[in-house]
Amino acid sequence: MPGATPGRLTIQDIARLAGVSKATVSRVLNRNPSVDPALAERVTKVVQEHNFVPNITATVLAGGRTQLIGVLAPPLNWPAMPEIMRGVAEYLEGSPYEIVLYCIGSQRNHADVLNRILAMRMISGLLAIFPGGLASQLATHFQQGLPLVMIDDQEEPDGMPWVGIDNVGSAYEATRHLLACGHTRIAHIQGPTNYHCTLERYQGYCRALREAGIEPDPELLLQGNFEQSGGRHCASILFARERERWPSAIFIGNDEMAYGFLEVAQELGVKIPEDIAVVGFDDYVISAHTTPPLTTVRQPFSDIGRTAIELLLTMIDRMNEKQPPTDGRQTAGGVPTQDFVVDPPCIQLATTLVQRASSRLVLPAARKQPGGNL
Repeated sequence: MPGATPGRLTIQDIARLAGVSKATVSRVLNRNPSVDPALAERVTKVVQEHNFVPNITATVLAGGRTQLIGVLAPPLNWPAMPEIMRGVAEYLEGSPYEIVLYCIGSQRNHADVLNRILAMRMISGLLAIFPGGLASQLATHFQQGLPLVMIDDQEEPDGMPWVGIDNVGSAYEATRHLLACGHTRIAHIQGPTNYHCTLERYQGYCRALREAGIEPDPELLLQGNFEQSGGRHCASILFARERERWPSAIFIGNDEMAYGFLEVAQELGVKIPEDIAVVGFDDYVISAHTTPPLTTVRQPFSDIGRTAIELLLTMIDRMNEKQPPTDGRQTAGGVPTQDFVVDPPCIQLATTLVQRASSRLVLPAARKQPGGNL
């Protein structure tokens, strides 16, 4: 009956039509490599002929493995999210898995959402992107056997598989770039101090200055919020000072704040980079089109997403091999996890400093003082 309505047949029907057991059909649907290729081809042909759609709930209740990956993420209008999700989607195109996306805001903890996701047992693993206050709860679930990978720069990667960048080294290179351009009075706008990446980027900034024999000046450290409003606020404070107290360059903790800083500079007639050179951090799409184009540290967001989902699928496959662990340890489900729980991988991808007009080298003779009307 090739014209059957999708989803009407059961696994038992497919098994009968293909002349195999229900267990064989289940293994074929779950891409189990132990199935004889000839049997797998026969079952696949029947599935395709009858437009069969397996019942996920029934699969879970039967103790099977789903082909769904949960992605816990902030709203997709966050600047980094489209690129991260592009990397995830591109990698999954070559796999049997699909994603279920759960968007969470920053207004509350969302522990109830996480509990519902896991209680339904519909996913084989979870990719958590900037989970905020859920990090400690996720760590508990990971220790209990949940395949889990984090993409996060707000919390220190402690005890969980994690993919990100070297914030200290990246901020160090950004500050060294300004030093190489001849600047010695370099300011910094940092993000929220409860974010781990904020502390790391400040460490990189300080390290570069101290290596150059310059002690960081507390007057040149400004407190932002990783939003354009924070960049505008810090720029207004800085440009309200006497001209001799201005820095000649500034390293801004993310591009969003850099956009706000550039807006205020333009409104006040401050020339970038002649009066003050600017370097940001992230390299969002708009950074190449600001006035002037922004020098910034490029985060490989798409590669981060791709690497994180690859790591998660590797974990899922490893934890479903059901090989007895060498040290006798097992999860509650009897699956060995010592490779990931005892020594969870933390993968740092390389960043790139993208040099644009906002920080180009300006010779001292060409550097002009403001006209005195600021």
